[in-house]
Amino acid sequence: MGYFRKDVIIDMELFQNFPLWASLFAIVFAQFIKIPLAFIATRKLDWTLFTSTGGMPSSHSAAVTSLATSVAFEHGLDSTLFAVSAVFGIIVMFDATGVRRHAGYHATMINQLASDFNKIVKEMKNWPKKEEDEKLKELKTLLGHQPIEVFFGALLGIILTLVLHIIIH
Repeated sequence: MGYFRKDVIIDMELFQNFPLWASLFAIVFAQFIKIPLAFIATRKLDWTLFTSTGGMPSSHSAAVTSLATSVAFEHGLDSTLFAVSAVFGIIVMFDATGVRRHAGYHATMINQLASDFNKIVKEMKNWPKKEEDEKLKELKTLLGHQPIEVFFGALLGIILTLVLHIIIH
């Protein structure tokens, strides 16, 4: 029975992990808010944005800044845990605006090259029309974030964590 009791305590500790839940909430909220923001800009409701990468705001940035902010609340700005979470956040945000964004640019160019190649093949030969299921799927071009998307994702993560901290603690 003592072993069972220990498992119950461990499970309860997980539910009390404020940095974890604040970060997960920031991800979900940032992903959800992409839908109405895109609707305002395009007048099209696109529910696939909830599970997509890229876009405004950056859920990656919201998550890592929420994590660093909540760790700062619980352990202080001078703690090793805050240092680790802050450096982790900087790396994630740098990657979102750098490597991942450029991978998106490359995907755009590859899609254009593939499209141009297909046009040439159709013009040079009387290539029979392909069925829909045979068409090539385009590479995903919305991989990374513009710096403004990362900034607002980071700001969202900090603000959400401040609000959650006030409400919960």
